[in-house]
Amino acid sequence: MRDLALGLRLAVGGGRMSGAALLRLAMTAFGIALAVAVLLPAAAVHHLAGAQAERKAAIGPVTEPRAGVAPLLAYNWYATLGDEFVKVTAVAATGANSPVPPGLDRVPAPGELAVSPELAAKLAAPDGGSLRAQLPGHVVGRISREGVSGAGDLTAYYGVPAAQIEAEGDEGAKVYAFGRPYTGLGLSAVMLGVILPIAAVLLLPLLIFVTTASRMGAAQRERRLAALRLIGLDSRQVKRVAAAESLVGAGIGLAAGIGFFAVLRTFVADILPFGLRIFPEDFVPSWPLVVVIVLLVPGLAVGSALFGLRRTIVEPLGVVRQGKPVSRRMWWRWALTGIGALLLAATLTLERGGGDTAGGLALAAGSVFLLVGVAALLPWLVERLVERLHGGSPSWQLAIRRLQLDSGTASRVVSGLVVVLAGTILIQGVITSLGSGMDRRKSPAGVAVAPVQVETTTAHEAEVGRLVSAAPGVTGVHPARTMTFRSGPRQDYGMVGDCVALKTRADIGTCSDGDVFYVVPPEGGTAPTGRLQLQSYSHGREVNGPEWTVPGHVRVVRSDDTLAGDDLLVTPGALGGLALPDSSVAVYVSGTGDPRVLTDNVAKAVNSLAWNATVSNSDYLNDYVERDKRMVASFRAVLLTASLFVLAVAAMSLLMLSIEQISERRRPLAALSAAGVPIGVLARGSLWQTAIPVVVGVVLAVAAGLGLTAPILRLADRPMTIDVPALLALAGATVAAVLLVTALTMPLLRQVTRLDTLRSE
Repeated sequence: MRDLALGLRLAVGGGRMSGAALLRLAMTAFGIALAVAVLLPAAAVHHLAGAQAERKAAIGPVTEPRAGVAPLLAYNWYATLGDEFVKVTAVAATGANSPVPPGLDRVPAPGELAVSPELAAKLAAPDGGSLRAQLPGHVVGRISREGVSGAGDLTAYYGVPAAQIEAEGDEGAKVYAFGRPYTGLGLSAVMLGVILPIAAVLLLPLLIFVTTASRMGAAQRERRLAALRLIGLDSRQVKRVAAAESLVGAGIGLAAGIGFFAVLRTFVADILPFGLRIFPEDFVPSWPLVVVIVLLVPGLAVGSALFGLRRTIVEPLGVVRQGKPVSRRMWWRWALTGIGALLLAATLTLERGGGDTAGGLALAAGSVFLLVGVAALLPWLVERLVERLHGGSPSWQLAIRRLQLDSGTASRVVSGLVVVLAGTILIQGVITSLGSGMDRRKSPAGVAVAPVQVETTTAHEAEVGRLVSAAPGVTGVHPARTMTFRSGPRQDYGMVGDCVALKTRADIGTCSDGDVFYVVPPEGGTAPTGRLQLQSYSHGREVNGPEWTVPGHVRVVRSDDTLAGDDLLVTPGALGGLALPDSSVAVYVSGTGDPRVLTDNVAKAVNSLAWNATVSNSDYLNDYVERDKRMVASFRAVLLTASLFVLAVAAMSLLMLSIEQISERRRPLAALSAAGVPIGVLARGSLWQTAIPVVVGVVLAVAAGLGLTAPILRLADRPMTIDVPALLALAGATVAAVLLVTALTMPLLRQVTRLDTLRSE
């Protein structure tokens, strides 16, 4: 204990804090705090997802009959506003003991609406009127936390008479209880292949930063340890003192990291990207993981300090270092890389686009092993490269000779940059490729004429037409039937409606009653011929209609829309008076004024029909495409921000390494300056000394990142698309980091090359 107490006193300068000791303490504490601040939220994610999954299972309906229980009738549908979906469940009790949905104290009476907290907040917002127009009934209460799986859930329970649900037949459900068994979390192969590399990219540079910071001021610390040997401490006591010195910064950083996480929990729900919402109570790491983090991260700082003394002999009269570097043990470096490559190669045996959980685990583990293996191979590659470099300018020779003597330290720090670049290339490649098909659709010209669509059924078609026609701003109502046209194994989907309705699906040009159009994708297609069977779906069942002979004047329309194609658009006159089977009906509404106001007016007009009339934009697919594009753009921005942050951490590690090397070599540098070597030569030597490992690392990172991206995209069944601007931006940021580090070390280099540095101590 006395040795530990002595180490603690020495860590803060023994009562007189020196600048070097303060910098070492601050950097170690900062690195530990960053690592803890990243690890604790990462440890809380599993508990967060588990709590949401448990609540989702708890609110799941049980439809198996139970004796003595009067079932709760339920019917689900979705109200839409733009790209937002509100899940509305119509409920009706059939007896006094009918189950009550979780989060409610009673079953809503007919006409009553209970909403989730997030939905209540959106309804109360200044622009909540449009959303309110889409929902039936009047709000009487909120669903408590137990009734929603997540804080961002948009859900509602709507009370209706039991007969209204019974009229839907098999599409309604009889619920005898709520709460299904919790089966645990499951992640897809692609998600596992993305999440674990992200964790590696974020954590490895932080851990390298911690180890670099804990070794700062090594020369000064070794002189203090030699003085301790002089007053009688043995080698084991000296190591305990060195460990205690590292514990101070580790303890401060641990406390700061935990404090940051505690503050983060209070407002985490307001800062999450992508519009995500969570309950702060769920954002709690499990205690076993907390214990591991509390012991592991400070232990890393202590271990790195002791590891730095492995080739140093501390004697009473000074410090002796082993002059000849120990040959690197390559077996474990190649083993890590080989295991990663084998695991990634094993995924090639899976079908394209068919990865299961086992394949995802292999992909994720292989990615992490390969990232770590590549970082471990970098020092060896740099060492082999500089052994073969000779000649050049004086600054180049100074840098090469220094790297030949000791390239491992610089390469280990640059390994953080390699992991950041490789991981970022991997994730950017995956995100870019997954979003490559999200080009904006070109809306047909007819959408501007009839911008509102009401989905209904044949039974309610006349009522919807009557209600919508009376809505303010409406100038026309154009119903259309969705239909399937089958001929043997071939089937084409399409619509039967007037020209205004058909023009909302494609730019068909001139149109009159009796025309038939066949919309094909950009690559082309062949229109159906002969006799076709008309089919539709009603109440979840397939309904066969009459046969129809395709006329000979079908006009083929080529669409530039990648989501369109193989649609048969038929005007009523072309059917020759055939009676169409019951089907879903899309009523397209034309009108004057702002389309958003027109949508609200139509929604209010059919509000009483609940799920029998849902209102949306005529070109609703564009809303979904734009939502997905915003999500991908947000994810890419968050990823780039996180990568630049971790890159900055790696650059700080480089800066600390450069400062430490200049401080240790201050007397040789002063001697070179006194012998006439210009300061510019020494500065360029410092630049090359940092740049060579960085250039090797960038090349290695690009190769590793692209190599990791290919198998992940193969499992996702997506083409490989490289975001070249983002790649160049990251490479440019890496070069800028090297130049900035060199510029920041110039004042120190000028200071140590003064002649008074050669004075004896």
